[in-house]
Amino acid sequence: MLDYFPKDFLLVIDESHVAIPQLHGQYAGDRSRKQTLVEHGFRLPSAMDNRPLQFEETIERLNQCIFLSATPAKFELSLSDQIVEQIVRPTGLIDPEVMVRPTIGQIDDLIEMIKSKTAQGDRTLVTTLTKKMAEDLSEYLIEQGLRVRYLHSNIDTIERIEILRALRLGEFDVLVGINLLREGLDLPEVSLVAILDADKQGFLRSQTSLIQMIGRAARNVDGQVIMYADNRTPAMEFAISETARRRELQIAYNLKHGINPQTVRKAIGDILSILRPATGGTNGAPYPGKGKRKDHERDKVMRELRALPHGELARLIATLEEEMNQAAEELKFEYAARLRDEVKELKRELRDAH
Repeated sequence: MLDYFPKDFLLVIDESHVAIPQLHGQYAGDRSRKQTLVEHGFRLPSAMDNRPLQFEETIERLNQCIFLSATPAKFELSLSDQIVEQIVRPTGLIDPEVMVRPTIGQIDDLIEMIKSKTAQGDRTLVTTLTKKMAEDLSEYLIEQGLRVRYLHSNIDTIERIEILRALRLGEFDVLVGINLLREGLDLPEVSLVAILDADKQGFLRSQTSLIQMIGRAARNVDGQVIMYADNRTPAMEFAISETARRRELQIAYNLKHGINPQTVRKAIGDILSILRPATGGTNGAPYPGKGKRKDHERDKVMRELRALPHGELARLIATLEEEMNQAAEELKFEYAARLRDEVKELKRELRDAH
């Protein structure tokens, strides 16, 4: 595909600290999978020729590129002729206040902070190092009367979206996780991020991970981050100082221009919101799938759904079929017909994947 682009095309790589390692691994991952299939006779050796580009081959084909990341890695920094920071947000929101507290009595302190945030109508994210600790902490917080859910690696993509949506809707107040609370989560309702064992060494507590977790509280005007630790690691020092530097510049800009930051309250939809008709309307109520813009949004959603693993895609098809039957029973035939078409398309994707 890149061969069809003009020589001066511009490539923009979002979340480059994650995307670049994926480009590194795409060739080896594809070869490993096909090697097994060829060795066991499920594919001809010629299948090996249909492969992704190696990383070096990919870089050779790039002319100019913009890397976007809150935490760019050494590779991006080494290639960049100019580094531009977006310190000031259009919303005027400032980076959260970061506090370091001792591990002695940390759970009692955490519970008090959670109750305080819940009383304000806000949500809390708690990140731990191990699955066992996350499970035990979730159980204990529930015993203390808090509404808590636990996000772990065994939860598939669809259910993960549903859990995050339930958090935003206020069906529970605290979400406990391990490595699932980093980049890509846009949760304006979260005003507290608690990082347990912040002083432990490892990639879960690297400066990149800490800055990304701090960013989860930056969508709320009352955002706060608490690191529970007995020592300050270099990663902690960097994350805290960098956040303080950005925060100082943001506050100065807001004061200079008279900006009063406000939390951005975004609409809360679900994965089927593009397909589902508006509720509570009359017989002529509009369907939010009509119009070029909505068609574009639906096409984008469908592309993302097709990329789901086999098990999750099969589960989604079953969910759509159930909703299709319910729509037919409620005489919403136009909506049911559209769901039927989407189910057919997803089933075809499921067959082609095998």
